[in-house]
Amino acid sequence: MIGAVRRLAVDVGPLRESSGFRRLWIGQSIAYVAWRMMLVLVPVQVYRLTGSTLDVGLVALVQFVPLVVFTIIGGALADTRDRRRLLLGSTAGIAVASAAFVVVSAAGRPNVGLVFFLGFAAWSSFSLGAGAIRSMTARLVPLEQLPAAAALNGLYNNLGLVVGPAIAGVLITSIGFAATYGVSLAGILVSLALALRLPAVPPQEDAPQMTFQTIVDGFRYLRLQQLVLSFFLIDTLAMVLGMPSSLFPALAQHVFRDPASVGYLFAGPAVGAFLVSLFSGWAMRLRRQGRAIVLSVCAWGAAITGFGFTHTLWLALLLLGVAGAADQVSAIFRSTIVLTVTPDHMRGRLGGIEFAQVASTPSLGNLEAGVVAQLTSLRFSIVSGGIGCIVGTLVLAALFPVLRRYDASARA
Repeated sequence: MIGAVRRLAVDVGPLRESSGFRRLWIGQSIAYVAWRMMLVLVPVQVYRLTGSTLDVGLVALVQFVPLVVFTIIGGALADTRDRRRLLLGSTAGIAVASAAFVVVSAAGRPNVGLVFFLGFAAWSSFSLGAGAIRSMTARLVPLEQLPAAAALNGLYNNLGLVVGPAIAGVLITSIGFAATYGVSLAGILVSLALALRLPAVPPQEDAPQMTFQTIVDGFRYLRLQQLVLSFFLIDTLAMVLGMPSSLFPALAQHVFRDPASVGYLFAGPAVGAFLVSLFSGWAMRLRRQGRAIVLSVCAWGAAITGFGFTHTLWLALLLLGVAGAADQVSAIFRSTIVLTVTPDHMRGRLGGIEFAQVASTPSLGNLEAGVVAQLTSLRFSIVSGGIGCIVGTLVLAALFPVLRRYDASARA
């Protein structure tokens, strides 16, 4: 029994054997909790200042633009600059914006325009460093440990999704906005201190200069790399068709008859994803990683379809947990394959494009779910999206046989 648990438990080999990855992982674990606090702090503060849900919606727009545009630019920078320096600059920028939030919040009732500006500055800094963070792992751990490293990265991502908003919600009520921004700032500064101890990660000798063509070359490479393109398209389809979180408030009110359950609905997928990361030791031994992506995305669609039919809260949460677990399996192998098959001089650009896709498509999915629900019903919107996700995934898997045939051991 103990041996089985050890085989299933997340492989901490990369943390044990690579001091560079260990510092990066600890620093980003702390930074991501602080960052998720920020993503709650800003919209709540805007709503307290204006009382307008439209203004809160505009906060999402202020987030969306940098997360799409600057991640792609930052990815190109990561292929042409020292990635450690880029991470340091990104983290320092977030720290400056966080410190400014502390000052303006402590001074009294801040101007809402200033809050929007500082939010834009923080998200821009974060986005510029995303490509460096996502591409550094492959320089810090050996090739055979990439699945374990991807699972460990998923562990802190999903923990931050649950812990960061919870901490922010409690602290806003108990100590106020300025002090809560201060707690977030402290986490960012700890992350910055750990990043200072990372080894240099310079670009390769034949790395290109930073130009607009460098950015275009990243998209051209993605178009030609059929393996990576295939699961980019599959994940985009899954998020656009099968992401119903914009319907959670209505479901809590009208289906589960408990407005307070909305928080549980939002947390459900993250809990499932966290558990998969925690028990991901099996991922190191899986060869057919492309097939695992196809099957896990189909499992996501099936779980979302079942979620659309249920009127029982505990079953709904269980299905959302299954969906989150399936998504995390897909994420582990998507990250592993990207870092394995992409040459180092392209990893920053692919990482930036991947992050832009991951960050933007859920917003499109929420828009799609809301529009379909408005035109039809809550159930039809969710169920049709889940079924469409399964059908679309199988069609794309048929169109891209390279994904089904991918063998990680052969590649290694």
